[in-house]
Amino acid sequence: MGCAEKDCCTKGVATGAIAFPGTNEPNTPWKLYNHLIAGIPEDVVVRDYCLGTHWSYVEADSGMGVSFTTTGGARRGYTGDLRGMSLREVAELSKSWCFEEASLGVAALNAWYSQRSLLDPLGCTYDAAVEVPDGTIRKMDAFEMYRPQISTAGGDARVVVVGHFPHVERIEEYARLTVLERKCSQAGDVPDPACEYVIPGADYLFMTGVTLINKTAPRLLDLAANATTVFVGPSVVMAPFLFRWGVDMLAGSVVADPDKARFAVKNGAGQFFGEALTMAALRNPEA
Repeated sequence: MGCAEKDCCTKGVATGAIAFPGTNEPNTPWKLYNHLIAGIPEDVVVRDYCLGTHWSYVEADSGMGVSFTTTGGARRGYTGDLRGMSLREVAELSKSWCFEEASLGVAALNAWYSQRSLLDPLGCTYDAAVEVPDGTIRKMDAFEMYRPQISTAGGDARVVVVGHFPHVERIEEYARLTVLERKCSQAGDVPDPACEYVIPGADYLFMTGVTLINKTAPRLLDLAANATTVFVGPSVVMAPFLFRWGVDMLAGSVVADPDKARFAVKNGAGQFFGEALTMAALRNPEA
């Protein structure tokens, strides 16, 4: 899977303060990250960022990108001020095994790829930016968007969801559901190492964008070669390059109001999808 250009994954190899030696070989899972990073122009500068309690953001000349703040992994190695650095270099943090750093790296990727000026020409669609009470299902909820298609199997479709999303149990009304979760909290959850057993037989795979942060995304996409695959959540990098890895739809977000997004991140509370973020859906034109 991956690149049309033979050397695309080795372009723009990091030589600055943030670099991860040994991650630029083209025939490794790192090629997914290297291609996404190389797609960011060198002259875009980071202006502000925040590693928040629940969410993080990176704000650059191109706009603001967000991600879920994922904890754990290796010890943090980069604690200097990222303001004034190249957005491309900060996006290198997406390759960090410190998941807090990787959260900022994925937010940096989204500061470039989640621009409406890039997404609109690709046919991206958006949900209305409104205040949403807890428990409300949005019309562009990825699970609801695929419900009619999944339901045609008469309840026999095998659906695997990576990450315990709100209301995911509703899928049991019309399909056979398996939820993979790192920290199992519900009766139907199974631990994420079960991915090797359940994803190859899945008809549909919905995977959280956090898999880009914790580095499980390349393997999960390999396992899902025979499934309809959807990336879901604010951490999803809205890059059409991911279609080359077998993704059928990117169900992520764009920042609708940077001030409200900034406040929600720093406040550590509040409805993120609503006035701060707008749901965005980009389909693979070849799917």
